[in-house]
Amino acid sequence: MKVVIMLVCALVLSGCSQSMRIPEIDREPTLMPRGATYLDLTSLPMPRGQVFVSVYDFRDQTGQYKPQPNSNFSTAVPQGGAAMLTTSLLNSKWFIPLEREGLQNLLTERKIIRAAQNKQEIPKNHGDHLPSLMAANIMIEGGIIAYDTNIQTGGAGARYLGIGMSSQYRSDQVSVNVRAIDVRSGRVLLSVTTSKTILSQELQTGVFKFIDYKDLLEAELGITTNEPVNIAVMSAIDSAVIQLIVDGIKTNMWQLNTSSDINNPIIQKYLNVTQPII
Repeated sequence: MKVVIMLVCALVLSGCSQSMRIPEIDREPTLMPRGATYLDLTSLPMPRGQVFVSVYDFRDQTGQYKPQPNSNFSTAVPQGGAAMLTTSLLNSKWFIPLEREGLQNLLTERKIIRAAQNKQEIPKNHGDHLPSLMAANIMIEGGIIAYDTNIQTGGAGARYLGIGMSSQYRSDQVSVNVRAIDVRSGRVLLSVTTSKTILSQELQTGVFKFIDYKDLLEAELGITTNEPVNIAVMSAIDSAVIQLIVDGIKTNMWQLNTSSDINNPIIQKYLNVTQPII
């Protein structure tokens, strides 16, 4: 009987361990993974003309910090929102972002070039003429406006004769807002708010059983999966940029290169999006 119980426990634990793949320590760096929305972003039909836009900042406006035992200075969402938004605008091929977040560094570098030109020295990697910086037609503003934790939690488990398994899940939600502003008038032309759910899951199995008078068998195995917050934020930004483009097409702010592209499945998908009511 003792041998049978040991074999059953070994089979249960080995089956669970086979479903878990421990990441390799020496994995090489890769490009940051993107969500499914990225495919929609890069598959949009081409515009009649790209729009020059500027992104000064895309701040974390949530005020949320990671729960203990993390540091009191560890924020719940990434602080590189401007870089993410700039990447998304570039990937869409509808906009030409102009550098504004590091504007002071750019101006300093241009001063160095002009100082060399004033001394009748032409930098080898620059011509004798330094053109003016380009101006944007549209300014993109916004930020990460909400991060809600434990929106939904739950789990299930069962145990029989000291052998059992349990699972738990938790869902959080991050929301971002993206606005398009007319530089000449300051008028807010478009405003889009999108949300993305962040899912965390935990699976545990274990054995706790006396197999003899003084022989206690105890074993545990578990795995936890947390969706990266930066990927969720990036997906929410990608979705907001697509919705911004589609809303601009509806209001004739910008136009498709070919009018028949309005029937593109991706355009139709976001044209028919409705605001959920809870």
